[in-house]
Amino acid sequence: MAISANKVVKIGLVGLGKIAVDQHIPALRGNPGFELVAGCSPNARPDGIPAYPSMEAMLAAHPEIEALAICTPPQVRHRIAKDALATGRHVFLEKPPGATLGEAEVLRSFAAEKGVTLLASWHSRFAPAVSLTRAWIAQRKLKSMHIVWKENVRQWHPGQAWIFAPGGMGVFDPGINALSILTAVVGDAVIVKKADLHIPVNCDAPIAVEMEMATAQGVPVRADFDFLQENLQTWSIFAEAEDGGKLSLGMGGTILEIDGQPVMKEAEREYPGLYAHFHELIASGASDADFAPLRIVADAFMLGKRIAAPEYIE
Repeated sequence: MAISANKVVKIGLVGLGKIAVDQHIPALRGNPGFELVAGCSPNARPDGIPAYPSMEAMLAAHPEIEALAICTPPQVRHRIAKDALATGRHVFLEKPPGATLGEAEVLRSFAAEKGVTLLASWHSRFAPAVSLTRAWIAQRKLKSMHIVWKENVRQWHPGQAWIFAPGGMGVFDPGINALSILTAVVGDAVIVKKADLHIPVNCDAPIAVEMEMATAQGVPVRADFDFLQENLQTWSIFAEAEDGGKLSLGMGGTILEIDGQPVMKEAEREYPGLYAHFHELIASGASDADFAPLRIVADAFMLGKRIAAPEYIE
């Protein structure tokens, strides 16, 4: 149901872990279109926000909440999101939108049935240089693309054992950010051709991946993901056009170079952009539930070769 574009939407957070504290809470406090009412978590209690042990307890205490942002690990996200949609509240899903494609598709259908907004959020699509990258690609015939997405799991996911459990996706948790940019800028379907999944012997999800893909038009795309990168982190996408033009999108989409020349270098502002988008969707009575990045990950697991990697010890 559409609302006034100027309406302040009362919102609650489900899950109060690192991503909620680092990104969601500051973005909501900086957006006049939202009022952050409360949050819930079995254990976490961030300063400055009323917190409850469960979503049910939070909603019982604050029935005025109109929207929910779900920031839990993906393994439990489906049940929580479905319960939230059942109450008629708008739902913002932290990425990935589910542990499986089936879960995500059920939520999309259920949101439509209930007439509420569902946002499957892909925060990296809101990085400052992504729109310019999309425009550059749209004007050219691509020759190839290469993704290099490498970060330190111990730095970015300390103590988060769920990330290497079934459904946690391992290195695809950050890697899917790159895939969300890829699927946003190429204007074409992306098909997985080959994947090598390096899985620690004591884990159930990969710590490194090499993957070969192609767009539906046949443009080859290689991806190299690594969860053990130390020192400078690498979040880069490179594109080469048939006319010889080259594009480099660096640091997760905040730095752009074209033909070796700097074009943009800006601070990260993804979550403020995401919440502005969420408010616009609610105001217009629309949803944004694109699962293309998740499908690529699912396909990689389906046909990928599993390679034993050394034990992972945090």
